[in-house]
Amino acid sequence: MHSIQISADSSNIGGAPNSGRIIASLESMRASSPTHLKAPTGLLTDDDDRLSWMRDHPSALNMFEEIVGMSKGKQIAMFLDYDGTLSPIVDDPEVAFMSEAMREAVRDVAQYFPTAIVSGRCKDKVFGFVQLAELYYAGSHGMDIQGPEASIGTKCTRGSKSVLFQPASEFLLMIDEVYKALVEKTKAIPGAKVENNRFCVSVHFRCVDEKRWVGLAEQVGSVLKGYPKLRVTQGRKVLEIRSSIKWDKGKALEFLLDSLGKLHICKPQGRRLNLKPNVRFDEFLLPLLLTGFADSEDVLPVYIGDDRTDEDAFKREDRGSIPKDTSASYSLREPLEVMEFLKRVFARVRCATAASSQHA
Repeated sequence: MHSIQISADSSNIGGAPNSGRIIASLESMRASSPTHLKAPTGLLTDDDDRLSWMRDHPSALNMFEEIVGMSKGKQIAMFLDYDGTLSPIVDDPEVAFMSEAMREAVRDVAQYFPTAIVSGRCKDKVFGFVQLAELYYAGSHGMDIQGPEASIGTKCTRGSKSVLFQPASEFLLMIDEVYKALVEKTKAIPGAKVENNRFCVSVHFRCVDEKRWVGLAEQVGSVLKGYPKLRVTQGRKVLEIRSSIKWDKGKALEFLLDSLGKLHICKPQGRRLNLKPNVRFDEFLLPLLLTGFADSEDVLPVYIGDDRTDEDAFKREDRGSIPKDTSASYSLREPLEVMEFLKRVFARVRCATAASSQHA
């Protein structure tokens, strides 16, 4: 099965805590929190390194025709992260609004392809930002999945939704307890913000003085000592507490692909545009992932994400024996380039559909 990926966080630090404990390392927190304002000089040490990286992970915009050519005969399902992909990274996560132009680009693509937002955010919160009822939403890193009500057939029923899957529902009370405890624990740390994403808790340290980062991580660790069934992962200037069950964005992607493949939900009208895969992941370079339905060679999902947690989705199709620093092989620099990519996809499939209608 083929796959393409595009992402925006190239830090690729060593593993995040995976047993409920925090790696309270300053370097670890720095590494997992690349700035979005300057080039990734910490990753690319000289011009040769940069040129080498760009050769291996060229711009998806520059290589668009090649991507289209590689994907002939495939059908697309679109999977998009939110923060840093559809919206800019901002200091206050409560105001990470996407532009109307980006919303239009996503809406246009969703007319032709099943489209899902896969985010670490609470599902309801990310839906409030995106405001497109015809999409699927996988919130809390895929632990809360919801899609539009749709009959088996040609298009989605807009406006109503149904819960598809909540694999960590038994942890809701525990997550809420941890959220309340962390709000109290972090009050003394200026700039720290604790966000309840229902099935996970996010502790943002983007606005915290770097001298306080380790102390903040230790505070989080002290709370989690009493919750061995929870674990911590690191994202872009955020510590995320979630259940220890084996479920992440990659698993959510598999579930959605399997559901789409079996139910034919949101089957678009007209012909589908096809892109084919083989992608990678880096700091501000948003890599893109094109995979296929659960076990189908006929469908090619596209995954675009910018955070370390999106690696879970990328690695779903990265099953080779050769280790890689990331799983994506094309890149986009920022949300504006993501929007341009989506616009090109829409324009291409619209033209293909029009041409097909003329020859019908």
